[in-house]
Amino acid sequence: MAQQFRSEALESELQKLYNVVEGVKATVIVNIDGLLVAAYPAQDDENPHHNPTSSPQVAAMSATLIGLAEKTLGRLAQGDLERLLMQGEDGTMVVYPAGRTAVAVLVEKDAYMARVLYATKQAADEIARILGT
Repeated sequence: MAQQFRSEALESELQKLYNVVEGVKATVIVNIDGLLVAAYPAQDDENPHHNPTSSPQVAAMSATLIGLAEKTLGRLAQGDLERLLMQGEDGTMVVYPAGRTAVAVLVEKDAYMARVLYATKQAADEIARILGT
């Protein structure tokens, strides 16, 4: 699969998740080293709150959190990480592993979480397939 086609396929998967699932505010793919792979909506330098997940700092923090979660689960003999869920006063961040990457989704507080979790898991599986991992 050509690099250009792969990046378009990744962005398309994020865009679909953003447009189809009510309550999704932003989506991003990060690699295990904490580098940003793709984001939707794209980063807007004039309005960084448009997609706050698309910053390099958030990508690095997401990779760190995933690494800590994986080590903790391993230490507690709880198996592989299936998802990471962080709920705050104003919303939720869901992270699913996708091969050597992860999909992070920023969600509004009152979103229907079952739909978000299902759709994000499906997107993570498709992203892993696209990347061949």
